[in-house]
Amino acid sequence: MPSINSLTSRMRDIAEKNTIPSNVTEMLTEAAEKLEDGEEELSVRVNTAGSILDQVSNDPNIKQHTRTEIWNLASKVESLED
Repeated sequence: MPSINSLTSRMRDIAEKNTIPSNVTEMLTEAAEKLEDGEEELSVRVNTAGSILDQVSNDPNIKQHTRTEIWNLASKVESLED
């Protein structure tokens, strides 16, 4: 199972790519911050981050390979609850 730190690190790596639109960068950063928020229960953090990643994956301005990376991240985030 992936760690929260590895997932948030990957979100930030994707957000730093030059080909990513600024609104997507902001959403990825927000998802990472929500996932790291230790004041919330894990299930709340996972659901919030997953919802944000879902919105990102539906952005028409991202490339298909980036969309695939986002889907993979979303899947790994959801596995944190298990």
